[in-house]
Amino acid sequence: MKLILERIFDLQENNTNIKQEFLAGFTTFITMAYIIFVNPQMMSASGMDHGASFVGTCIAAALACFVMGFYSNWPVALAPGMGLNAFFTYTVVGEMGYSWEVALGAVFLAGILFVIMSVTPLRRWMLDSIPLNLRIAMGSGVGLFIGFIGLKSGGIIVANEATFVSLGNFLQIETFLSAFGFLLISVLATRKISGAIIIGVLVVTLLGLLLNIVEYQGLVSYPPSVAPIFLKLDILGALDLAMISVIISFLFVNLFDTAGTLLGVAHRAKLVDQNGNIKNFDKALKADSTSSVAGSFFGCAPVTSYVESSAGVEAGGRTGLTAVVVGFLFLVAIFFSPLAAIVPAYATAGALLYVAILMLSGMEKLDWSDTTELLPALIMIIMIPLTFSIANGIALGFISYVVMKLFVGDVKKISSGAWFLAIIFMAKFVFLP
Repeated sequence: MKLILERIFDLQENNTNIKQEFLAGFTTFITMAYIIFVNPQMMSASGMDHGASFVGTCIAAALACFVMGFYSNWPVALAPGMGLNAFFTYTVVGEMGYSWEVALGAVFLAGILFVIMSVTPLRRWMLDSIPLNLRIAMGSGVGLFIGFIGLKSGGIIVANEATFVSLGNFLQIETFLSAFGFLLISVLATRKISGAIIIGVLVVTLLGLLLNIVEYQGLVSYPPSVAPIFLKLDILGALDLAMISVIISFLFVNLFDTAGTLLGVAHRAKLVDQNGNIKNFDKALKADSTSSVAGSFFGCAPVTSYVESSAGVEAGGRTGLTAVVVGFLFLVAIFFSPLAAIVPAYATAGALLYVAILMLSGMEKLDWSDTTELLPALIMIIMIPLTFSIANGIALGFISYVVMKLFVGDVKKISSGAWFLAIIFMAKFVFLP
């Protein structure tokens, strides 16, 4: 077995060993395991069966990790993307009124487009033609969107007829536990304790059990059936003009999030040679894009590379064996469905808030010296949560970028990609309000 793993993953060439890769895989899994609790909650809010969504999340993540590990030999783990799952449930299904089956069809179509881009020069054209500030704004805006949902689900902010929103009542135990969970995660993460997010979620759930506001349903059991969501996507239903902006949003948020994560992990894992070439980068992109397509079969929003993989890299992960270990642990997690079922929304609220803050860190890289570059980015960041739609926020960002460049006489700096997207989004607002 040792010789087989050495041959498959080139362990010696990458200056690592089996023990180090297993430790790295376990570290990565612990840092991102919160998704097996958070994603089913979000997807079940769209009408999906919770148990089936839990199993689908684990299977989709496991398959994606196996593809990344065996095909690209990268120490990167994948799972349904945070923010995209919220957009799926609360905007596409909740606000726009589409069924979750049609929304899955949109995820599938976006995945197919991502695959096409990853195997053609379109990828390079799109990555190069979208202004850096707008790329950063997508991630930060999605972060605010996640944070808003976390505040809402935890009861930290509540609806108010006079002011739209106001502060929740911290005398309510659920609201207090939401805030406590966030602070606990923040303290643990600051002290660099591995698995800070999952520890916070489980501690709040345990407190809920002790206070009799959560009903214990067991810990381990035979996995629920994935049949209620497996292959239920409605592709024809997603072939609707009104869904164009949704598909584009799924595609570009996934594309730029993936590219940023892979580039960051590549440098940490020393996968970049002296000439700046990244080993198997194209394979890693193909693994990510095909995983998004496969994930739609199991009822998941776009599956994407997780930045938490950097924790495993810091622990010594250098090859695809790290990703394979993570995939195996996701399969083991399938048998813990009773635990996932008892985790309440206020226990995951803190996790959403913490992840949101991490996603906002990219704002420090914004170019603050050029108003025509900065304002469209800030518009995108602000409008994604305030319109409760990633699609609308991205649209307003691109439109404002082109308009500002056009009227200040800086037309030459408008790339073909920015023109293309701005025209599509303007047409959407005019003809499909």
